[in-house]
Amino acid sequence: MNQATLLITKRSGRTEPIDLEKIHRVLNWAANGLNGISVSQVELNAQLQFYNGITTSEIHETLIKSAADLISAEIPDYQYFAARLNIFHLRKKAYNQFEPPHLRCQVKRLVDMNRYDKHLLEDYSYDDYEQMNSWIDHSRDLNFAYAAVKQLEGKYLVQDRVSGEYFESPQFLYMLVGAALFAKYPEDTRLDFVRRFYDAASLFKLSLPTPIMSGVRTPTRQFSSCVLIETDDSLDSINASATAIVRYVSQRAGIGINAGRIRAIGSKIRSGEAFHTGCVPFYKYFQAAVKSCSQGGVRGGAATLFYPLWHLEVEDLLVLKNNRGVEENRVRHLDYGVQLNKTMYQRLIKNGNITLFSPDEVPDLYDAFFSDQDEFERLYTTYEQAQNIRKKTVKAVDLFATLMQERASTGRIYIQNIDHCNTHSPFNAYKAPIRQSNLCLEIALPTKPLNDINDPEGEIALCTLAAFNLGEIDDLHELDELAELIVRALDSLLDYQNYPVKAAENSSLRRRTLGIGVINYAYYLAKNNARYSDGSGLGLTHRTFEAIQYYLLKASNTLAKEFGACEAFGDTTYSEGIMPIDSHKAEVDKYCGEPLFLDWDSLRSEIVEHGLRNSTLSALMPSETSSQISNATNGIEPPRGLVSVKSSKDGVLKQVLPELHRLKDQYELLWQIPNNTGYLQLVGVMQKFVDQAISANTNYDPSKYKDSKVPMQQLFGDLLLAYKNGLKTLYYHNTRDGAEEKYQDTAEVHIAEEEGCEGGACKI
Repeated sequence: MNQATLLITKRSGRTEPIDLEKIHRVLNWAANGLNGISVSQVELNAQLQFYNGITTSEIHETLIKSAADLISAEIPDYQYFAARLNIFHLRKKAYNQFEPPHLRCQVKRLVDMNRYDKHLLEDYSYDDYEQMNSWIDHSRDLNFAYAAVKQLEGKYLVQDRVSGEYFESPQFLYMLVGAALFAKYPEDTRLDFVRRFYDAASLFKLSLPTPIMSGVRTPTRQFSSCVLIETDDSLDSINASATAIVRYVSQRAGIGINAGRIRAIGSKIRSGEAFHTGCVPFYKYFQAAVKSCSQGGVRGGAATLFYPLWHLEVEDLLVLKNNRGVEENRVRHLDYGVQLNKTMYQRLIKNGNITLFSPDEVPDLYDAFFSDQDEFERLYTTYEQAQNIRKKTVKAVDLFATLMQERASTGRIYIQNIDHCNTHSPFNAYKAPIRQSNLCLEIALPTKPLNDINDPEGEIALCTLAAFNLGEIDDLHELDELAELIVRALDSLLDYQNYPVKAAENSSLRRRTLGIGVINYAYYLAKNNARYSDGSGLGLTHRTFEAIQYYLLKASNTLAKEFGACEAFGDTTYSEGIMPIDSHKAEVDKYCGEPLFLDWDSLRSEIVEHGLRNSTLSALMPSETSSQISNATNGIEPPRGLVSVKSSKDGVLKQVLPELHRLKDQYELLWQIPNNTGYLQLVGVMQKFVDQAISANTNYDPSKYKDSKVPMQQLFGDLLLAYKNGLKTLYYHNTRDGAEEKYQDTAEVHIAEEEGCEGGACKI
């Protein structure tokens, strides 16, 4: 059959003769302005086998895959070429044409389909939509890299996940998120905020998390990324906590569970009528709740469970995730956060002992562990001497060695320095102690156990996240406007969203906690000629995070003047005029002598007088998935390769480091960094300003050590260094296993997507 009679099947089902020139035109359009692209190479690589009736979708998808396969460190622009082909294909699927419809037509169609929230039609007039439509720049879709488009398709764009239909393209997402969040602002200001927010988000200056990008504008109204749930030591509380977990996992949230109060195995219950079964059965119960449903079809449920190092069952709890043992004594599908404080570290340093207790048998000790470190030390030593209390004594070095071995072997036994969380905190530890963190170890907020699912006295902490894209910041003063936009947007979201559990609503609206972090830090260092390992990034990091926290606080103070301070402002140290810079670890100033550049005293006075709209403003999250949308490096982590190849349910995605052609020699890759010292110092500088916590990782290359084994003293040393530098938490322990060596010739590193906080930072 010759070309003239070869038919293709259009998306409508209609057939027509194939037009190869039309295919060439699309390929040439996608290549326009890009460097190093060979259209003929893409066609050759595609190995298209035409047959009568072949669909246009088959042709397009084959060409997209062909282009994506050519993405490399040498010709990175193939990532934009493949993305443009994908955008073309996406729009054809969504609209049956390349040009998107008018904004109001789009909204009306999807409201009628119950895929957009009807308030978008009710709150904005025809004239408003004319104005917003004139601001949308659909050509910005062409700024996405291939990995970004695939993530948008897989996680964020409104679609029917069963049929595979798509209903929108990216610029509608950005405009309508802004429209939804500023809908209740006064009519004389709201459109200006919508426009400015749209520009900041669509030009990648602001990065939004998965729940907001996938949910805001739809009838689903729960967008907090992180949920912290604390259980008491009772069946009613444990059941209520499990119910809350299920409700929030189904709403796309990552879960932190504090189960430290649960008494140890063998404890008396009902006045000695029976022995308690201990922690493990209840941890299994929580695991079942976490895994009971996916997060709205967007990502799987995941949680981190927290307990103190001095718990009587800790030797059994530390090994719950490892591959040894049997199912009866393992709970492998949760991650764990082990809580430490100065007392525990001192016992290690002095080669002393740690005494283990069941929390129910040592009155007031558990509460003092968080609220009062001196009182904890007093009670702890008193109970160690008591004769009538069940206890077990273990050598501190042995217990810490087990902790670090399990952290190294699983990568996912995390550390929470609970004293730093409370002494360097935006909350008064006596009024609102921090007793846990979240799935990704960057949230540090007050919680209270539930006695039942409707308990008005319980407190579930939520944190709503976003990030500044440091790679798009040329002047730190730009953060002033960006901070105002993101604080206003996220603060509005707190009133806009629904709350599946009353204890979460009460807490959220009283405390109004936000967690704004950064993405693209590795690119930011590279383009400023700074590195992780040699101290050259310390001053830059100090100035940057000073500006971030200052402008976030300024924005929240401005909102407090307009709408009033948050109800629980009196629980914060901010209300006492104490800023993060007043309570940080002095060790940081020994290795980073950078002065403060902004007017903190004036800001302090304004905050004391007028308050803050939000109890917290900052937290540094991994941003593994959402950073890909901006073609940015994730969070604060060093990149693993010049090209990352991630295998996920969305396919094989190649992502090239920003401006690789110019900055190739400036990037410091993860396994080029000699040790963790420089990185932990940089994180210490960040923690000086960040009012919550930081998802910070430790990384080890066994080949650098004798017999390819990382010495325990090295692990201890890094743990103590992190504590000394004031870090509140440690997230993943990454171990280089050599699997990426075979990709060195292509500068690629292959990373498997894991469950976790937006995919998490992966162990490779």
